[in-house]
Amino acid sequence: MQDRIVTQEQAVAFIKDGDTIVVGGSGGMGVAESILAQMEQTFLNAGHPRDLTVVHTTGVGDFKELGMGHLAHKGLVKRVIGGNYGPQPNFMKLIVANEVEAYNLPQGVIAQMHRAVAAGQPGVVTHVGLQTYMDPRQEGGKMNDAATEDMIEVVELADREWLFYRAFTPNVAIIRGTTADEDGNIGMEHEGTTLEGLSIAQGVHNNGGIVICQVKRLARSGSIHPQMVKIPGFLVDHIVVDENQGQTFGTDFDPSVCGELPRPLATIEPDPLNARRVMARRAAFALYPGAVLNVGVGVSAGIPNVAAEEGISDLFVLTGEAGIIGGVPRSGLDFGSAFNPTAIVDQPYQFDLYDGGGLDVAFVSFAEVDAEGNVNVTKFGNRADGAGGFIDITQNAKRIVFSGTLLGGGLKVTVADGAISIDQEGRVQKFVPQVQQISYNARMGQENRQDVTFVTERAVFRMTAEGIVLTEIAPGIRMQEDVLDHIGFQPKVAPDLRPMDPRIFREGPMGLRDDILAG
Repeated sequence: MQDRIVTQEQAVAFIKDGDTIVVGGSGGMGVAESILAQMEQTFLNAGHPRDLTVVHTTGVGDFKELGMGHLAHKGLVKRVIGGNYGPQPNFMKLIVANEVEAYNLPQGVIAQMHRAVAAGQPGVVTHVGLQTYMDPRQEGGKMNDAATEDMIEVVELADREWLFYRAFTPNVAIIRGTTADEDGNIGMEHEGTTLEGLSIAQGVHNNGGIVICQVKRLARSGSIHPQMVKIPGFLVDHIVVDENQGQTFGTDFDPSVCGELPRPLATIEPDPLNARRVMARRAAFALYPGAVLNVGVGVSAGIPNVAAEEGISDLFVLTGEAGIIGGVPRSGLDFGSAFNPTAIVDQPYQFDLYDGGGLDVAFVSFAEVDAEGNVNVTKFGNRADGAGGFIDITQNAKRIVFSGTLLGGGLKVTVADGAISIDQEGRVQKFVPQVQQISYNARMGQENRQDVTFVTERAVFRMTAEGIVLTEIAPGIRMQEDVLDHIGFQPKVAPDLRPMDPRIFREGPMGLRDDILAG
């Protein structure tokens, strides 16, 4: 074991100029932070390693400088392939300035790609991404002008179209666990998710590369139960110990996140009653007993908090794309983990469930909606954050609830006494004639008979074969002046237009449990 234990400096020395590196993690979870920080320091001091190709499944960062933010230096990275870049503002600057070749692939495709690489397969063939900006007939996942290589192609198999995402060949893996024993076996007992650490290690090992794993503690041989060994020792070349390793970027350690000690749900405080809370509460009306759900970032991340307040978390199965099943999904820097999860599975298998139609309801956000019902959550001017798991999830769920304010940029509202009032109107129109980028294709959704709802703080819309229809309006809101005048196209108005439930706009539980059980 002593031969395998190295310092951060020694670990970085194994990385050569031009290598293809897989960086494990998701958001603030499972990130080998001390190794990435040392990569940055070594580059700034010595100019090496440089010209790297870096692959990360999604959003490794803290919206400041942690995670992939350490690699955001011109010359350090030549090409980046990732699922999402939102938590990496410094990297985004390099992308916008064309100082790095940047590609965005769906989060689930990258997760499954690690398995394909391990198995020696040429890539991933899937329906995920058809008729969105992943489709090479639109943008082919290219994020800037520096990205010129075609990485996605349309193929025809079994009398239908698919997208083929070409595999990469990795040289180095930088991954993380909790414990390494004397044989190099890696346990993840304090991790909130297991992600795709095993698949990454297998892929790099099978391609003759180097697997570097950061852990926070060491143990004797045989002390990790075989069922708790997530990465067998023969796959791990070097081990870096960081005793200060946090569970996530937002939490040092919470035993309820890894299943060590569940917490009482009563300890979860209700979110404040504001516009975001209003939308999360209205979206929660789509819940029903036995449903399998996915809850995304943004407004939708507040739905588990609503469920906890209403005492309905036991009526359905909440899932997260990173691999959590059950419990109460968390948000912010803890997004991707959950309090009291029932199970934690590897991320590629979670996306197998999603891609095959296993999601009953998906709760996600929107940034733009156009007259056709297409949705953009990925591009804003010259900035493109990337899709994360959005495309995998929305393309395959049976029902989708999109949530977002009607207008953006400076909107201020007051919620009280069963109604909502607009104190300061937003400056940015979000219901537009045509979206900047197609993250969700409405025509495909209609062909697949998806049930689609758009929830805002002041109105609710449904997607129908005839287009977008206004179906509900909030108490205190004027239909023409406060809703229709701020939409860049003319939606239909339902003949039975009704008010949004006033309970949504009052403090305290709404009594959803009785409603849901009553059917």
